[in-house]
Amino acid sequence: MNLSLSRQSLMKAVSHRLFWPAVMLVGLMLVNLPSTPGYFTIGVRNGHLYGSLINILIFTSPHILVAVGLTLVIATAGIDLSVGAVAAIAGTAACWWVAKASDQNAATTALIAIGIGLGAGLLCGLWNGFFVARMGIQPIVATLTLMVAGRGVAQLIGNGQIITVNSSSYALIGGWWGPLPSGILIALAVVVATILFTRRTALGMLIESVGGNAEAARLAGVRSTRIKWTVYVFCGVTAAIAGLMLSSNTSSADANSSGLWYELDGILAVVLGGTSLTGGRFHLGGTVLGALVIGTLNNTLFALGVPAQSNLVFEGAVVIIVCLLQSPVFRARFLAWRKRIPLGVAVAAVVADTGAVEAGAAETSAAGEAGDAETDPDSDASITTPPTTEVSR
Repeated sequence: MNLSLSRQSLMKAVSHRLFWPAVMLVGLMLVNLPSTPGYFTIGVRNGHLYGSLINILIFTSPHILVAVGLTLVIATAGIDLSVGAVAAIAGTAACWWVAKASDQNAATTALIAIGIGLGAGLLCGLWNGFFVARMGIQPIVATLTLMVAGRGVAQLIGNGQIITVNSSSYALIGGWWGPLPSGILIALAVVVATILFTRRTALGMLIESVGGNAEAARLAGVRSTRIKWTVYVFCGVTAAIAGLMLSSNTSSADANSSGLWYELDGILAVVLGGTSLTGGRFHLGGTVLGALVIGTLNNTLFALGVPAQSNLVFEGAVVIIVCLLQSPVFRARFLAWRKRIPLGVAVAAVVADTGAVEAGAAETSAAGEAGDAETDPDSDASITTPPTTEVSR
């Protein structure tokens, strides 16, 4: 009996949406141990925390910000491909103001620059929200327009040049607040605030209802247009914060490379975290974990001496592997192949072991194949599928 309970607990843990991303994260960290013996060591140098784990968190902070905004957009069954361009616009606009200021180190100069960057992200979010929510244009088309044009806007702001600044006040955004990196603190604050607003209020439920069925939500009294507009504006603001952080880290703004491919990394982080691209339920904690997996992967590849041009290939491979391991359909088919049992029996076993709602997707996906096989008198699938309760025993 105890063995049965422990097996069921293990299967439920394995089927959890965060299990395999967590396993991948731990595995990537362990890979670094042979080449970096002090990989898990965190020390203090010149009053600042340092170590491989701190470097990963610093590198991942802008990705987390972008991914958090994308999570809410994707939860409404939308997409935003312009976050990288928005980050470039915000960073370039802020550095443009700092560079032309008479006193770059003044606190007011940095505050105005931050306001300009956030305002640029807000306007970009309003732009995307207008075309998606009000005009009914497909999100991928509406945001792709700004993704392409946004780089040009950033180039116009910087006059085609890399803008360099020398401002101690502006450098605090991506610098240090005491012993802690400011980027980590900013990302943590945004994540916590987002979780509180979406889980402690009705906002999260409204976002999920719009993503599940926008028309049904509208008929139930939910203002779907306003919800969509809100999440696109929020996504633009988080991308702008990431752009400010990136430009502050380097004390410069390059419209060509700032935020490049961040939209893809953000989407990958959301998918790794268990949020479906079709909309509905979203998982902010999973998104943060997915971003950490991507950041750790990039750090590991760099430490192992893998050429930077190959990073995207490895990222794609890791995402495919994790998504397959998370999929109830894949687990059911793998079980059917390994045990040499009919697919219907494997689906019932997956449903019984996980007890998860998403396991029903496996049953639905396999229903057509199993049904066709049952009509074939020579097929093994014609064997009567035992009830779920029998399999669970």
